[in-house]
Amino acid sequence: MHSPDILYCLETIGIVAFALSGMIVARKANMDPVGIFAIAFVTALGGGTLRDLILDNHPLYWINHQEMPVLILVMTLLFTCFRPLSRLRESNIVLPDAIGLGVFSILGAQFALDQGHSWFIASLLGVITGTFGGALRDTLCNEVPFIFRKDQIYASISFAGCWLYFVCRWALANDTLALAIGLLFIVAIRLLAVHFDIRLQRDAEAHG
Repeated sequence: MHSPDILYCLETIGIVAFALSGMIVARKANMDPVGIFAIAFVTALGGGTLRDLILDNHPLYWINHQEMPVLILVMTLLFTCFRPLSRLRESNIVLPDAIGLGVFSILGAQFALDQGHSWFIASLLGVITGTFGGALRDTLCNEVPFIFRKDQIYASISFAGCWLYFVCRWALANDTLALAIGLLFIVAIRLLAVHFDIRLQRDAEAHG
């Protein structure tokens, strides 16, 4: 079993990362501080909320951990008042988004496994946890979500990372090491895919 302190630390890192990505996109959409907070909130906590609803897990994570919405509120105030932060561009979203994807994909899958679900169901719940917040963020900001863009490898990286985590957890008999391997795999592959423009599908004209 994972240490509760380790899990809480990872959850906090994931929430901070996804909230920051939401703020950057909301700023690009010229939203006011209330809008920035709302987008940061749904980005950071949307995936976990949907996972909890699917699994009938109550109270919802952010209700049981009210310090997380407070943290997002504080981040919003800093983001809107501290000029260097508010000047972050959309290109700066890649790293925090990759971190959030990795953290929440693995933690979502791990939570489902601990609830007694199969590897397949756990992997789907991991993908939902890791991608739904970002999909909400992009939809509310009138952007095509990463998960639906043909020029992005996103959900497939989350899915593969969850399965790597399962295999490592079974083979290594060390939950913490398996979690670290799965998380780092997702973050690293996502960053490499963006950097090298790796896609699952190329446009037809690229082959002409």
